[in-house]
Amino acid sequence: MKYRSQESYVNFVRTDQLQGSCCYKNIKMERLKSNFTERVRSVVRSIPKGETLSYGQVAAVAESPGAARAVGSIMKNNHDKSVPCHRVIQANGSLGGYNRGGEEEKRKLLQKEGAI
Repeated sequence: MKYRSQESYVNFVRTDQLQGSCCYKNIKMERLKSNFTERVRSVVRSIPKGETLSYGQVAAVAESPGAARAVGSIMKNNHDKSVPCHRVIQANGSLGGYNRGGEEEKRKLLQKEGAI
């Protein structure tokens, strides 16, 4: 069965779950995860030098409000240098972690770009 969007697929799964007929082997969570990961990476690639977004803001722009922790996990495990994950910070303004040298390296990069 094809779905027009991730949203329609999720709605289909929710409907099945509510009706008690959901079969977990049919849930293509990897596909959903993959689409979300790609949306997050796309959003982060679009953050201009000198600007930052919070993990929650990235999640909202990626059409998954409330998924800030998932964004953090994606950034933590990101090894694609074309994704400037140092531009994603915590909502309270703290820098958060950085998988390529730690918080101090993240601070240096953001200072160099004029974001902080």
